[in-house]
Amino acid sequence: MIVAALTGFATGFSLILAIGAQNAFVLRQGLLRAHVFWLCLLCALSDAVLIAAGVAGFGAITTLWPALPRIMALAGAAFLLVYGATRFRAALTGNGVLAASGTGGSLKQTLAIAAAFTWLNPHVYLDTLGLVGAVSTQYADMADKTAFGLGATIASFVFFFGLGYGARLLAPLLRRPGAWRWLDGGIGVVMWALAARLLIG
Repeated sequence: MIVAALTGFATGFSLILAIGAQNAFVLRQGLLRAHVFWLCLLCALSDAVLIAAGVAGFGAITTLWPALPRIMALAGAAFLLVYGATRFRAALTGNGVLAASGTGGSLKQTLAIAAAFTWLNPHVYLDTLGLVGAVSTQYADMADKTAFGLGATIASFVFFFGLGYGARLLAPLLRRPGAWRWLDGGIGVVMWALAARLLIG
């Protein structure tokens, strides 16, 4: 069971480590110190639900509804384009001055955006329902399969809370409005690049 749990942790951590829209948002909110706990909890719990579904064997849902991946890709791309535009606007107007002083949107707005980043991202389903679910099939014993799923889930909690609260270490580097312009601009680029990949793919 320990080996299965460690494998699950390594698998989950490696999949979530790539910089994406959700991670960039958590990083930004962490820098703002705005609703960090609830944001990280939402992201980690969402992953937990999806990982559990993948390990339980529901990854085959896309074979039952072939159009689902494309629908999710279009919805996700639309959301990423809009949010990316808001980051570019912030970079151009210098709204980072306000952000640096601690305004990061209401809790409701923050959680709604995070939920959209999570549930409208088809790659999340590929990683959790598909890849994590596929790797878990190597474990025939239910105890090992459960340990694998728990390991992957723990990886999500460690990553999101580490990213959200660890972002504060970068705060001294981002006290200048110019730094926030670069950060918002970079996030905008990530959002639009991900949207392009969704539309092309």
